Amino acid sequence: MTTTPDQAATTPTRSDSTRRLVVVNAGTSNPSSSRLLADRIAGKTADQLSAHGVHPAVDVIDLGPLAGEIAHAIVSGYPQGDLLDAVQLLVNADGVIVTTPVYKAGISGLLKAFIDILDNDLLIATPVILAATAGSARHALVIDDQLRPLFAFMRSLAAPTSVFAAPEDWSDPALTRRIGRAATELAAMINSSLRTSIAGQGWDRYQHNWGGSARPDTTTPGMDFNTDLMKLAAGGTTALATS
Repeated sequence: MTTTPDQAATTPTRSDSTRRLVVVNAGTSNPSSSRLLADRIAGKTADQLSAHGVHPAVDVIDLGPLAGEIAHAIVSGYPQGDLLDAVQLLVNADGVIVTTPVYKAGISGLLKAFIDILDNDLLIATPVILAATAGSARHALVIDDQLRPLFAFMRSLAAPTSVFAAPEDWSDPALTRRIGRAATELAAMINSSLRTSIAGQGWDRYQHNWGGSARPDTTTPGMDFNTDLMKLAAGGTTALATS
């Protein structure tokens, strides 16, 4: 997981003119074509935000180094360490760029496993660019066939334009134009504060998992966490347990 030099991943606060972009890169090779594509999209989106007087802060979550922690979280149900830090980046993201390599006509299993450990409501109304790389243009529909339904389930807002790159696309000006179009869409959604308008005002209308991490400052209205039953559920002791 990396950050831009002017922005620390452990600092969740921001000024009113700062917007946080988070890249989720499922590529594992070095160099990774998925990471190269993500960097181009993030750079263009940052340019679009800067042109509107907004300061972009970009964080990158490389899933390869987190593979072991992701596997552990799948089994235990609890992300820890650097993986927990990555989840927190998504909690505070104003926009997300997701890139994945295509393996055997499908998205990266590592990316799917990472999404599986996230709370279902963590990405509600979060603007997202979906992107993929592959060794052949035959896989171009994987984004619409697999990525779009996945992020629709997460109730995020996918940009109308997705970005796919096969080997022959890297030298094609059409890829640059497509990146620019997707970046323009993402920047516009971020600047319109869609996430705040939708998730902020309608948060109580969504069904949330109890104890989820999507909104750590939010508790269920009317729930008393000081009862004997709730203390036992949290692993504590009560007068009932010791009598």
